[in-house]
Parts: sequence; structure tokens; C-alpha cells
Amino acid sequence: MPFSRTPPHLLIPFASHAGVACRMALHELDLPHLQALLARLTPSGEDRQDDTSLSPPHERALARARGLTPVDGQLPWAALAARERGLPGADDGQGWGLLTLCHWQVGLSEVVLGDPQQMGITARESDALLAVVKPFFEEDGLALFPGPQPGQWLVHGTLLEGLATASVDRAIGQPLAAWLPMGDAARPLRRLQNEMQMLLYTHPVNDERATHGMTPINSFWLSGTGPAPAKAQALAPAPEIATQLRESALQDDGASWAHCWATLDASTLAAWRARADAGQPMTLTLCGPRAALRLENRPRGLGGWLRARLRKPDVAAVLEAL
Repeated sequence: MPFSRTPPHLLIPFASHAGVACRMALHELDLPHLQALLARLTPSGEDRQDDTSLSPPHERALARARGLTPVDGQLPWAALAARERGLPGADDGQGWGLLTLCHWQVGLSEVVLGDPQQMGITARESDALLAVVKPFFEEDGLALFPGPQPGQWLVHGTLLEGLATASVDRAIGQPLAAWLPMGDAARPLRRLQNEMQMLLYTHPVNDERATHGMTPINSFWLSGTGPAPAKAQALAPAPEIATQLRESALQDDGASWAHCWATLDASTLAAWRARADAGQPMTLTLCGPRAALRLENRPRGLGGWLRARLRKPDVAAVLEAL
């Protein structure tokens, strides 16, 4: 089937979360449109791993939706971005990574990764830091390029070939020891991180951020290191991604997460429910920390339609299983 005929697809990351506050809020959710969709749609696949996988369920689901075969820790986001931009070396699709500027929160016994999306890094700051750090990376055969958005860079070099890396979304708020790439292949990268921490500590960009009470940029996170598919392989368009739950889930803010779920249900999911009620083909994928559940609107007879109308799925139980 040509990708132009692919049914509309809605992907919802952080539909559940392992944090205590979000787990408590889960059973208080009132999501009538999601409940109706769960009654009408048919499960068509589940991707279940544990919450120690490097690639979270929503990123694996995105890869599958685009026609890629996900390999844990080696999703090709950087190589695909380099190819889209026509960067030097992009044609081979190998040895690419996505560097995200971030803040490592140093505590008494552990170092924790803060959420880079909450740092407000500007294009001016990102470009200024890129110019300073480029020579350090080049000494290790790594070329740096501006990335998809401020605070992200694309990096290319043979050191990255075959290297598995954890998604930023997997590591946020967690002690970093379990998520950093280890082994001999990652040793130059760990050294570069140490050098960057010392370099960034005294950089004027951080001096200016400090005057405005902003979190300093003191490190980078490497992810998206998988090889891209052959250029001849056409990828399906990306699904619509609902991002509303991400921030509150990562902060384990149960009240805010429940509010965001209610807003999402009353707006986006209400429209998708109307599509389902009209019999339109569609796909919904719900993602939590351990699993992604894919559901589709499939033709059904009158009996199936009536049963779907009468069903009242346990929304909390479905989300809790993710």
C-alpha cells in the first residue's frame, strides 16, 4: 500500500508513567473519549520490553510507524536528520549521533539528567557553544553540525558506528550511571564529556544565563546513533504525536499530568473519536514506560458495532499495563 494512503495515526507518549504521583492519579482519570476509542478500536500489536531498555516505547513506536525496524539504543534519528539536511557523509547513513545540550545535576551521591526542553536554550547560545567545542571533537575525528533545533547538534564519525545510546526521554530524572554508554568504544566520548564540562563551566554563555537565573549548560547527551536505512527505502510519514503529557510525566506531577490528560481527551481525542464513529480508518498508539499498544479502526458487522457501543473498557487498567 502506498504510504500516501496510510491511515491517520495518533501516537501518545507518556500515556502512563511509573512515578508514584502519576500512578496515584491514574485511577482518578475521567477520559470518556479515550474510553470510547478503546471500545471501538481493535488491538493490532503490542511492543513490550522492560523499563531498562535504552529506547522508550514511544520512540520504538515512531520508528515502526515510519517503516523502520527498531533496534534498542540504535534508532537512526541523527542519520535521518543528516540525510534530510544533505550534510557531508550523510549518504552512507553510518556513524551519526544527536548531541543534546543539557544540565547534569550533581548531588551528594549521584548525578541526574535534567530535562533539556525546559532549559530555554536559544539559537545564539547553541551556535556560540558549537563554535567553541568543535575543535575538541575534531581531534577525535568527530564532525559537528547544527541540529534540528537550538540546543541540538549532529555529530558524525566512525567512533559512533554500532554504538548503542539511551534516549534523552529515558534518562531524564534518573541517575546517569545506568544510561551512559560504557565500554572501550565509548571511552573517547566520556573523555569529551569531561572536557566539555570544564570548558562550559566558565563560558560566557553560562555567565549570561546565570544573570537571568537560568540553569547552566554543563554537558551534552548523545542519542539517536542507529544507522539509517538504504536511501532507496521510502519511509512512511511520521504520525501525529501528542506531546501534552511529557513534561508533567517526567516531573511526576500527578495533578498536572491528570489535567493534561483531561485536556487531551476533550480536544484531540474527541476529534479522533468522531473519526472512529464515522468508520474512518485510523490508528492510535498508547505508550507508557514499558509498552506501546497499537489499536486500529477495522470494519465490523452490526453485531460488532453494537458490542463496541455497549462496552466500557477500564481505561486505568489499560494505561497501567503500558
